[in-house]
Amino acid sequence: MTVSGRVRDWVAAVWDRFSASDPGLLRLMAGLRTVGAIALTLFALALLDTPVNHLVAGAMAAMAATFAISERRVSGQAITLALGWPTALAAMTLGAVLNGDRIAGDVFFVVLIAGAVYARRFGDRGTALGVIGFQVYFISLFVRARPAGLWSLFVTLSVAFACAAFVRFAVVPATPEGALVRLRRAFRARLAQVVDTQRELVDIEPERLEKGVAQLRRDTARLHECALMIQGRLEDGTRDEAAAALVQRRIADAEIAAERLGVLLLKARSYEGADTLTLHLPDVALAASSTPVRREDETTRLLRRDLGSLHLLITRLAPEDRGAGVAVLRNRLLSYRDEDNLPRASLAVQDVFRGIGELARAVLGLRLAFDGPQDESDDTPETTRSREEFEAEDASMSATREEPEAEEEPKGLNRPTTRAAFQVAVGSTLAIVGGEFLSAQRWYWAVLTCWVVFLNTTSTGEILVKGYRRLIGTVAGVVAGVLLAGLVGHHTWTAFALALLCVFGMFFTAPLSYALMSFFVTAMLGLLYTLLNTYSLAVLVLRIEETALGASCGIIAAFLVLPVRTHHHTDQQLREVLTRLREVASAAVDQLSGGTAGDLLDLSRELDTALDDLRRSTRPLTHPITPLRVRRRTARYLVGLLETCAYHARALAATAELVPYSKRIAADPRLKRAGERIERNLGVLIAHLGDERAEGEVESGASIAAMLESGSTEVIRPGTVTFRVLRHLQRLDEGVAGLARPLCVPVARGDRPAERHVA
Repeated sequence: MTVSGRVRDWVAAVWDRFSASDPGLLRLMAGLRTVGAIALTLFALALLDTPVNHLVAGAMAAMAATFAISERRVSGQAITLALGWPTALAAMTLGAVLNGDRIAGDVFFVVLIAGAVYARRFGDRGTALGVIGFQVYFISLFVRARPAGLWSLFVTLSVAFACAAFVRFAVVPATPEGALVRLRRAFRARLAQVVDTQRELVDIEPERLEKGVAQLRRDTARLHECALMIQGRLEDGTRDEAAAALVQRRIADAEIAAERLGVLLLKARSYEGADTLTLHLPDVALAASSTPVRREDETTRLLRRDLGSLHLLITRLAPEDRGAGVAVLRNRLLSYRDEDNLPRASLAVQDVFRGIGELARAVLGLRLAFDGPQDESDDTPETTRSREEFEAEDASMSATREEPEAEEEPKGLNRPTTRAAFQVAVGSTLAIVGGEFLSAQRWYWAVLTCWVVFLNTTSTGEILVKGYRRLIGTVAGVVAGVLLAGLVGHHTWTAFALALLCVFGMFFTAPLSYALMSFFVTAMLGLLYTLLNTYSLAVLVLRIEETALGASCGIIAAFLVLPVRTHHHTDQQLREVLTRLREVASAAVDQLSGGTAGDLLDLSRELDTALDDLRRSTRPLTHPITPLRVRRRTARYLVGLLETCAYHARALAATAELVPYSKRIAADPRLKRAGERIERNLGVLIAHLGDERAEGEVESGASIAAMLESGSTEVIRPGTVTFRVLRHLQRLDEGVAGLARPLCVPVARGDRPAERHVA
């Protein structure tokens, strides 16, 4: 290979890793869009010979007009941006007029904050307009706007909104179609990373096995995260509902096949206790064997080669990567779906080759869903069979899908936005009073912190953790601000350039770390103070004090005003996950046993969404600073066990959807009986979460396979689809029974439940 070819491959590999770390390049695009809007605004205002304080106001307005809008469709973005402009003008006018009246200004600021939080109930547009109104009013305080300078500020705001619109719609467009295309590429990159890590596990030394499994766990979790992001954008980014359902099905197939291959490989690599829990529970210890997958060098070489071929097949998912070589690899890997083509090896190793064949089939399905029909001239009979199965699945998509029933929303003070509005109003009032004791000029920093800690939080624990992280980031940002201000001096455009870098860092790191985002915000403020000739070390120290005060006021309000305790919120989310899990498992088992076909895709998606919400709500319990160590371990165990249950439920749903039209998978009425215990146990768990005095016990007993084989002469052979279904049912049954002990639910057979720490 030439030097240029190596460089090209290296750049492609680096870009794939970057794409995998930033699914869909959403963070990169958000950062570039915001920086572009600010830079264009500064350039336009400089041509108008605008004073420095108005340059700062324009830059901050452009930032607000860009990051506040989160709607996915371009038309919705345009409408919100158009409505945001008069909202900004009104906020600036009121800010300039009320700045001279302390009491009236403070009262209006509290009302504005409460209204901005309450506006979240009206969706993305209400949230965006509330954020724009608050941020522009804050800008009026920051630059000390006065009625005499309003017309100049109106021009500044208009230029900022025009530049934000130009960058959003012409330079760095935010289209759902483009985001979905980039997310697909990210899914391919993350899928390739999972297979690459699995390939390394073949020859990894026993002492390094735990480290390898930890990496596989991270890669599998990132793959699932990307799949969820794709599911959230399918309806807006695809041409119709059928196309969205098709892509969703293919993504789910690939994710399940990849996770299953990892489990099978671990079982072949470590014969003692490796299971799906290994990929979901960080504290699971492996009993590693002292040898590679097998002593037979030929089998090991074949496995290593085929995993490499699978990795190559995934990385060649792009439409331009076609050819006979790729077809040969695909055909060879798909041949492992036929029992006669499996190598002579142990049952565990043969299962790995079956898993490779299933993942190769899922990769073929991704290519067909993304790029349409392919050249079939090099197909083998097994590849032709796989294509026919996909065509049958596609035909089933034409069936009418039922619209999900709208859930009844809470009313009055039980509505989250109403509760948050009252809380933030009380917290902001405390922040204003306390902030003015600290500084009569810069009290609004405390109010800003109080406002921010209430954004995207629902419980007191989340607010506590967010306030703590903001304070840590602010302290570090003050140190950086001192250093940057000393380097910049009075060089205006150098300060603006560094501020733009801070803005990019702020938006690029926001989804990853709130502390990092706060660091960049504070460092940027140090530069802005330098531009306004108001910089001093005392000002930045005051920034820390105001931040600590604002976070404290927010926490106090969250604890005293209509509080939502973390464990209550977690219980609610946990009940939702268990309810969704029961719906998916029941519908899948019913279809596998010959019942009516249902929309399992949507049910699986709702389960994933509920589980993702639970992960977020348990973050305060699993945060490193929490003093409740036992509760942290229990919360992590619960989430890991639920992730395992969700994986097996999704796998059952994916298999059940093949029953109506597959020649290989037939309904088995005996499965109905096997699923009854799972459904009953989930019902007991849900009842006890709602009322600890509820009656009922979680049942455990004979294995699912034993239940099916009792009274039947048919032997269920390993490697068959029925055997795989039973394995998923068995693991799901064990996982549901395992939830009883940490949730303090009675278990039949006299098992004594442990003390309850979560829920």
